[in-house]
Amino acid sequence: MKKTVLSVALLLAGTSSGVPLALAQTPAQPAPQAAPAPQQKKEIKDPAEYNAYVGAVQQTDPAAKISGLEAFLTQYPNSVMKEDALELLMGAYQQTGNVAKMGDAAKRLLAANPNNVRALALLCYTARTQAQANQNPQQNLADAKQYCSKGLDALPTFNKPDGMSDSDFQKLKDQMTTIFNSGLGIAALQNKDYPTATKSLKIAADGSPTDFSLVYPAALAFLQSTPPDYIDGIWYAARASVVAPTPQYQQSIEKYAKSQYVKYHAGEDGWSDVLAAAKAGPTPPAGFTIKPAPTPAEQAAALVKDKTPDQLRALSFPEWQLVLSKGSPEDSAKVWDAIKGVPLQMEGLVISATADLIQIAESSDDIDAKKADITLTMSGPIPAKLMPKEGATLDFEGTPASFTANPFMMMMEKGQLLTKAAPAAPHKPPVHRKPSQ
Repeated sequence: MKKTVLSVALLLAGTSSGVPLALAQTPAQPAPQAAPAPQQKKEIKDPAEYNAYVGAVQQTDPAAKISGLEAFLTQYPNSVMKEDALELLMGAYQQTGNVAKMGDAAKRLLAANPNNVRALALLCYTARTQAQANQNPQQNLADAKQYCSKGLDALPTFNKPDGMSDSDFQKLKDQMTTIFNSGLGIAALQNKDYPTATKSLKIAADGSPTDFSLVYPAALAFLQSTPPDYIDGIWYAARASVVAPTPQYQQSIEKYAKSQYVKYHAGEDGWSDVLAAAKAGPTPPAGFTIKPAPTPAEQAAALVKDKTPDQLRALSFPEWQLVLSKGSPEDSAKVWDAIKGVPLQMEGLVISATADLIQIAESSDDIDAKKADITLTMSGPIPAKLMPKEGATLDFEGTPASFTANPFMMMMEKGQLLTKAAPAAPHKPPVHRKPSQ
């Protein structure tokens, strides 16, 4: 949130605290009953009080206005114009840059009226920005959540100030909506309340689309949700890279946004279009979407399509594993029928070994996780001098006999140790890993 937005909200406070046109006069005759007004006009009956208020309000120098308003509030603590005077005082302190006194005036204003939206907006904004600047973040985030929630609740009953046009009043309410959702969203993100964080930060980022301190947290809220909302998250991450305050930030966040795009889309194609759209407009264009990567079942179907049994046997072990664990029953059956009972020479990592049975990790993912995906039953006991060591690379031959899909395990029989390296690809484990889920 840029300071100018808050300044507009505070300075417009003066329009609701105009000088009364005249002192209230006691009529000589009873006045006729008028229709009830939505907001009763405030009038000062005591001439001395009236003069003190007018004298303070008409000061053009902020310091003089502060002095006059403070004197007025001290002398007339129960004035009908107390709330108006405090609003003006809050704005005057803001003009002088006295943040502490501005906040104190806001709290005094809330003591007079707990639903004063201007005071709530100021305190919400201050707590949020101080928390993001790492100033007592825990307490400030708690304060932001409290003030912003009250502000959103009070905003629907906020009356249009006298003399303000409908368009200016709507602009003021929109600014306050952005302020309240900003603080609420940042507090929710810190507390990992992602449903609240995504809802509030989207409103805040769309309301202030050049404010990096709101756009980037909106991206994080979407991408850290469970499950992640990649489409909104990638958009706001791309937008954050555009409005980041320094070239270094821009490069770093663009790299992060692109990595999330590739993770979701499974390729860089189309990324330049997303970045261009983020540069061209502050909010996602109508119909904005990103095509997701193929599902594991779709990848399995593509591997099997139109292949002969010999071609299916030529697939890599991770590809067999993908089809057998994630493919349709028909695709899984095609692959299994092609490799079942066929002696295969392979290479893998020994997870554990006995004289009759070896647990082997074959795919790169399972090797990294040190998790077996092949159980090899030997044709005969392994001599002690040839016993494979745990963690060693092993060349072997085995015949697929059965498998379980989840967790994946291929049972192979007729196992034999090979005295030379297994043949080259396709049967040697490839470099690529299993597709992400």
